[in-house]
Amino acid sequence: MNITIDEDKCCGAGQCVLIAPEVFDQRDDDGIVILLDPAPPQEQHTASREAAAVCPAAAIHLTDGA
Repeated sequence: MNITIDEDKCCGAGQCVLIAPEVFDQRDDDGIVILLDPAPPQEQHTASREAAAVCPAAAIHLTDGA
């Protein structure tokens, strides 16, 4: 799995950080998402998919592959 973020879409809701804190964080100044791991290990895939699904701005994009 590969993850990309569209920072321009991010509204800083923080749901991704709550669901997958090993993969996502937020900037202190404006709450915009920070991608900690663009290719998370298998054990983080379920949480990463859930984070993308609940993102109110649809700013998290997942692709399968190496």
